[in-house]
Amino acid sequence: MSYADILIHGGRIFRGLHDGFAEALAIHGNRIVAAGKHDAVAALAGPRTRRIDLGGRIAVPAFNDSHQHLLPLGITMGQVNLRAEEVTSLDELLARIRAAARTAPKGAWVLGRGYDHTRLDVNRHPTADELQAASPDHSVFITRACGHVGVANHAAFAVAEIGHNTPDPEGGAFERRDGALTGLVLERAMRRIRDRMPPPDQAALVAAIERAGRFMNTQGFTAVMDANVGMIAGMAEIDAYRAAHAEGRLPVRVWGCLAGNPEGIAAAAWAAGIRPMQGDDMLRWGAMKVFADGSIGGRTAAVSVPYENGGGTGMFMFPPEMLKSLLNTYHRQGWQLAIHAIGDAGIEVTLQGMEEADCAEFPLAERRHRIEHCEFMAPGQTERMAARGIEAVPQGIFLYEFGDNYITQIGRARAETCNPMRTWFDAGLHPAAGSDAPVSSTDPFQNIATQVLRRTSRGTLIAPHEAISVAEAVHSYTWCGAYTQFAEHQRGRIVPGQLADIAILDRDIFTIPATDIPATRADLTLLAGHPVFDRHGVFNG
Repeated sequence: MSYADILIHGGRIFRGLHDGFAEALAIHGNRIVAAGKHDAVAALAGPRTRRIDLGGRIAVPAFNDSHQHLLPLGITMGQVNLRAEEVTSLDELLARIRAAARTAPKGAWVLGRGYDHTRLDVNRHPTADELQAASPDHSVFITRACGHVGVANHAAFAVAEIGHNTPDPEGGAFERRDGALTGLVLERAMRRIRDRMPPPDQAALVAAIERAGRFMNTQGFTAVMDANVGMIAGMAEIDAYRAAHAEGRLPVRVWGCLAGNPEGIAAAAWAAGIRPMQGDDMLRWGAMKVFADGSIGGRTAAVSVPYENGGGTGMFMFPPEMLKSLLNTYHRQGWQLAIHAIGDAGIEVTLQGMEEADCAEFPLAERRHRIEHCEFMAPGQTERMAARGIEAVPQGIFLYEFGDNYITQIGRARAETCNPMRTWFDAGLHPAAGSDAPVSSTDPFQNIATQVLRRTSRGTLIAPHEAISVAEAVHSYTWCGAYTQFAEHQRGRIVPGQLADIAILDRDIFTIPATDIPATRADLTLLAGHPVFDRHGVFNG
C-alpha cells in the first residue's frame, strides 16, 4: 500500500465552511488523501510518514489573497516606508525622505509609499516645496496609502516636464493653488511621473516577486491574485513572472490579472499570444483589470452624492461609454473582468457595462466577473450582481485602516454601507477577501477579525449588522478566493483530492475571542505538501 507522506494530528483541522472540523489529515504527494477521525486517518501512516503534532493548534486551508499587487509589493519593500502606523507627523515623513536621500546617488529617484494625510498631524498632504527642501538633489515621489494619489517635488515635475500650465489628462489631475502646482498628483496623471522613472530590470522584477511571495508564505498564504500586471514595467512583468516560475522562485500560486486600461498591456499581451486561462496551477493568466474610479481617501471614487465639505463627486477614469466599450471588448475576448469600482456611481457604470455585454453569443453566466473593492453600494446593486454571477472582491482591512476616514469623507450613514459582507453572503455571492497590498497590510488575521468585529483601528464600530462568523471569514479568505480563480475543485478546502495547500496557525482562531485573532501567527505553510514557511523548523528536525 501507499503510505501517507505527512500525518497532521493533535488539534482541529478546519476542512471548510460546509465540511466542519477533522481530527487528523493525511497527505500523499501533493494531495490530501484523508481528513477525518484520528484513528481512521492514522491507519494511513507508515514507517516513513512525517508526523506533525498540532499540540492544540489548528490547521486551515492556506490563505488566498484574492486582490493584491504581488510584484509592486516586492518593489515597495525597498522604498521609504511611510505607512500611517509608523508615520504620524509631517516631520517624521520628511525625516525619512531626508534619510533616504543621504544614501541615494545624486539625481536618483527617492520613492516612498503608504502615507495617509488624514492621519498626519497637519491633516493634509505634504507639498512639493516641503519634499524639495527635504531632498533638493533628487526627484521625489511619494504615494498615498490608497495608491490613487501622490506628491511630487519640483525636481520630479521638471524631469516629467510638467509645469503649471500642463493640461490635466483624462481621468487625472495636477492640483494647483493660485495657478501653481502644489505637488499633489491624482489618478491617471501619476502616469506622467512614473513614466519618467527608470524601469526595474528583469533581475529586479524577479527578485521582487520572490521577496513578496516569501513574505506572503510567512502569513499562511499559498495563492494570490496580482491585480494589475504590467502597471510598473509593462510586458517585462510577464517575462519576469515566467522567469520566476521557470527558476523555482515563485513561492505562491498567482492568478494573473493584466492591466487593461488603454495605457496597460492588454493589446500587447493579446498580440503576444496570451489568452484567458493560459498557464498552470502556479501561474495562470485569467483576468483583465480596468479602473472605473478612484479611492474614497483620495476623494476620487465616483459617488452619486457629493463628498462632505464640498468635495465633489469624485471622477471616472474614463467616460462611461468608453469604460463600457472596454468591458465589452475584454468580455468577448474571454477574459474574466476584474473592474476596480469603489463608489456607488463607479459600481453602477461597471454593472451597466457588464450587463450590456451579456448576450446569447457571449453570456455572462459562469464567467465569474468581479468588481474589485466594491465598497459603497446603492440599493439593488447586490441583487443585480447575484442575478448574473458577478462576484465582489472586498478588502475587509480597509474598514480597519480607513474606516474613520470614510466617516470624515462621506459621512456616517454612507460609511455604514462599506463592505456589506453579511448582505453578500445572504444573497448567494462568494465574496473573496484580499488586502490590496501594498495599499493595506497583508495580515490575514487582522482582516479576519475586522470582518467579525467591524471595528476600525480607533475602535469605531461600523455596520455591526454586516458582521460574519470566523468560519465565514476564513471561507472568504480560502474557498471564495479559489472560486473566483476557477480553482475551487483544486484548493480552498481540506478534503480528499484537493491540493495540500495548508496553513498551521499558532492558536485555534475559532475558539478564542475575536479581539485576540490579530495576534495569531502562521507556524507552518505547505504548498502542495511541501513547506514554504516553517517557523519552528519542523521539517528540519
